[in-house]
Amino acid sequence: MSKSMTSTVETARAGTAARLHDPSVRGFASDNYSGVHPEVLAALAAANEGHQVSYGEDDYTARLQQLMEQHFGDGIECFPVFNGTGANVLSLQSLLPRWGAVVCASTAHINMDENGAPERIGGIKLLQVPTKDGKLTPELIDQEAWGWGDEHRAQPLAVSITQTTELGTCYTPDEVRAIAEHVHSKGMKLHMDGARLANAAAHLNVPLREFTRDAGVDILSFGGTKNGLLFGEVVVALNPAAAQGLVYLRKMNMQLASKMRFMSAQFIALLEGDLWLRSASHANAMASRLRAGVESIPGVELSQKTESNGVFAILPAGVADRLRASFRFYDWNEAAREVRWMCSFDTTEADVDSFIAAIKRELAAG
Repeated sequence: MSKSMTSTVETARAGTAARLHDPSVRGFASDNYSGVHPEVLAALAAANEGHQVSYGEDDYTARLQQLMEQHFGDGIECFPVFNGTGANVLSLQSLLPRWGAVVCASTAHINMDENGAPERIGGIKLLQVPTKDGKLTPELIDQEAWGWGDEHRAQPLAVSITQTTELGTCYTPDEVRAIAEHVHSKGMKLHMDGARLANAAAHLNVPLREFTRDAGVDILSFGGTKNGLLFGEVVVALNPAAAQGLVYLRKMNMQLASKMRFMSAQFIALLEGDLWLRSASHANAMASRLRAGVESIPGVELSQKTESNGVFAILPAGVADRLRASFRFYDWNEAAREVRWMCSFDTTEADVDSFIAAIKRELAAG
């Protein structure tokens, strides 16, 4: 290393970046608001020394494949990608011909929050089904699973379910299995959007494999960002025979990382021990604490079950906007005054208790 380069590195190590935010500010808007888990940051730093082969031919991505096999069984294939939308589009593209369509809940992330990416980037027609709790059933799927052979209709050839759902509810292994058997009996394939997969496992108290591969899911979008990672998700082909061309589609969809070791190193930190479960269990516990603290407050109506790290509630008019002056959170259904409160791996009991106290104050003032 040259003298000037050595000086630059030493300066960078000695320097302290200016902090542009107040770390004492807390919120309940999204589990994406949280920082990076310290164990993940340590894993990134450890992976940063020296050189590794790019585009996935590195030691870390090879180790990630081994860890995924430990969790999901032999014969699976994993493909790290940058983000959840990319993981979902890539997964669905691999399941479908160009004329294929996907049945999903009307509240699904692919339908509501991905800005048309499945349609515009994936070229995939989404067939939406209204649900009460974000969960599909065989009967609900059948509302849109029809018309095979009709050249005027996009062919329903896959189903996408979300675990946990956008409404914070959780599919049981038996519910996933019933959907998979129904879908497969019709010649369709099953995708699971697992942005909060770890939260589902923590709630169900079962291994990841029990409600994914063993229940009949063909392909999985395994989320990491909402569970303490800096960035990155993994597409897991649980049934590689059902998913075609992933190695090519990932590049076409601009989801192939040159320095993939930094994506894989994060997931290794998450999956090699129990960090994935510890973080998700804590986030779930904080949501349960929040629910318990508000359910007896007059004026608060809880609108969904709390089966992961989110609480959904309906508030009197004006209360949400006043609360947001101190704690950031989102409206879920503005017309119904329904809001969503999310907890994360670094949400503390003090955060929750302070928020509960603020809700009580605003309702008393109102």
